[in-house]
Amino acid sequence: MNTADLLIDAFERIQESVHGAVEGLSAEDLHARVDPGANSIAWLVWHLTRIQDDHIADAAGREQVWSAEGWAEQFALPFPVEATGFGHSSRQVGQVRVQSAGLLLGYADAVHEQTFGFVRGLRGAALDRVVDEAWNPPVTLGVRLVSVIADDLQHAGQAAFVRGALERR
Repeated sequence: MNTADLLIDAFERIQESVHGAVEGLSAEDLHARVDPGANSIAWLVWHLTRIQDDHIADAAGREQVWSAEGWAEQFALPFPVEATGFGHSSRQVGQVRVQSAGLLLGYADAVHEQTFGFVRGLRGAALDRVVDEAWNPPVTLGVRLVSVIADDLQHAGQAAFVRGALERR
């Protein structure tokens, strides 16, 4: 297995987890919170997708799917277009409202396609390229991709947990 295959497998697992957490849910279920300070499935999936979109687009030197393909307009959220959900307050989490599971999954699938296109061509040495010098030590592409994968899987798991809690109600 080469580097690209390994990364594709990891990102496919994220996509499968996201679909498992979201498919078939009503808008009401997507926005439900297990307590007033908790994250909703809609926010968790939107956030993990925004982070992936932001980080992959930056590493690939491309425009984000969010803005390039009109997803920001379709979601019509009350945030600046560059918002990813990082640092959102509980009130802001509650403002992430989506029309349907289809809209949320459409954006997630579009971002995954851009991600797959980027990682398909990567080989081992590409992972050593520095993509963020704001940290000490500077962040390489490999570290950034592992960070995105870890964050996405964590949030997808949280969304699956919320779905399970809703189904047991």
